[in-house]
Amino acid sequence: MMSEFSLGRAGHSDAVGAFRNIAPRSHWWIFGALAVLTSYLILCYYMVVAGWTLEYLYESLTGNLFAGIVPGNIEEGFSAKMETYISSDWTPLLFTWILILLNGAVLIGGVNAGIERISRLLMPLLFILLVTLAIVALSMPGAGKGLQYFFAPDFSKISPGLIVNVLGQAFFSLSLGMGILVTYSAYFPKSTNLGSTSVTISGLDLLVAVMMGVIIFPAVATFGLDSADIRGTTLVFVTLPEVFAMLPGSSLWAILFFTLLLVAALTSTISIAEVSVAFVHDRFHKSRRTAVAIVLLPLFVFSSLCSLSFGSLSGIKIFGLSFFNLLDTVTTNYLLPVVSLGICLFIGWFAPKDLFRSELQGSRSSASLSDRIVMAIVRYIAPLLILTILISGL
Repeated sequence: MMSEFSLGRAGHSDAVGAFRNIAPRSHWWIFGALAVLTSYLILCYYMVVAGWTLEYLYESLTGNLFAGIVPGNIEEGFSAKMETYISSDWTPLLFTWILILLNGAVLIGGVNAGIERISRLLMPLLFILLVTLAIVALSMPGAGKGLQYFFAPDFSKISPGLIVNVLGQAFFSLSLGMGILVTYSAYFPKSTNLGSTSVTISGLDLLVAVMMGVIIFPAVATFGLDSADIRGTTLVFVTLPEVFAMLPGSSLWAILFFTLLLVAALTSTISIAEVSVAFVHDRFHKSRRTAVAIVLLPLFVFSSLCSLSFGSLSGIKIFGLSFFNLLDTVTTNYLLPVVSLGICLFIGWFAPKDLFRSELQGSRSSASLSDRIVMAIVRYIAPLLILTILISGL
């Protein structure tokens, strides 16, 4: 993270321009181009999942989410509802397109007037909803059992494969390798302490993850749900609606939860899209409005292909994968680690001498011991860990 922050602030441009400004006669800009490509491919399928969230919020608001659910057959009812929804063509497309338009409306305003303004509104709302749902979860009869399962470590489950998976999840969760941190850190003043900023962001990310666990595991324990039901989309679109159906005021809790999820999805998609918008704006000298159009208009096509891969295009496979799963696999297993490895190698070994030290030092008079430790990690430890993740995905 600090490598990407250093690259962005020193390069003072988009993901490609940062490399070009620091090392103009080199080919390291290719990693910046890969970062832009990676973020765009992620946006193609992530926008579809965000659209599902908007649809479930709409169904919660209209009261249709729990319609047709039989008390003795709740899990099967929600599983069938999700399968029917994502395999239909037009409804998921409609909500995906709405999300793309919402992103466009914010992105046109730029970083200050658009992204910063909407983030100041939505992020406090996100934490308010998290706290509210956590309080409800902690009041459930199975809260103690759920929290014990969540927080009590089982060291017998730790394996090399698990560690690699955790590191891979950290890449995605912290937006590493997508060009997001490089793009936004171009706006950092020299007085910004990159170390404390990185710790703050990582800490907040961990806090949100822990609070989500506090919300989920007491509910799972209270209603005796299987651990297989707390994974991926099954957790969000089947298991938690199942929990809400068993609570008084089920529609209210569903509305709160899917509002929380939509806020998180919207802020994420806006951040990811800004990488490509900044690239088009800076590299090709286009107006902000034109850059947004160039980035988002093709997204209507690519996100539609991802959405339809669950419906009428489900029979089309590329290397045995649907279009949605292909983009997910390529970006998560290969592109994210490759970009991160390139940035670490560039900042640690090939950037102008003392650039990284200078960025870590900031406005302080001299580098600290922690700065030296970070530099050693970036040069030696981080590349080895990233290579491990990359090789494990082959």
